[in-house]
Amino acid sequence: MPVVAEHMSRDLVTVEPSIALAEAARAMHGRGVGAVLAVVAGRLTGILTERDMLRAVATGHQPDEPVSEWMTHHPETIESSDTTEHAGVLMIHGGFRHLPVVDAGELIGILSLRDLMRIVLEDSAPRGV
Repeated sequence: MPVVAEHMSRDLVTVEPSIALAEAARAMHGRGVGAVLAVVAGRLTGILTERDMLRAVATGHQPDEPVSEWMTHHPETIESSDTTEHAGVLMIHGGFRHLPVVDAGELIGILSLRDLMRIVLEDSAPRGV
């Protein structure tokens, strides 16, 4: 079974928890990602996802509210040496699509459900190709 380190992204989009939701949304849009990691002094404190943004907008909250009001504080994490199977189990049972990767307290990556699907489908091609 492959390990997380082989499939995670190391190109992280991080924000301060105090920045506005609108600024976090611009960062997500600009990088084409579905989540940003909230970091204080180099330590992961939360994760803000597209779902969190949708929840904020759908309930009438303002784009200048801080990320800290909507992020998941102290999210579930995984180590880079864990298997992708373990990551998938955590995601499915936890109901989330992004899993920060932390080794020895240091944020080093993020693994998405899309990353896991690439593993499953790596030998497949779209129809007509």
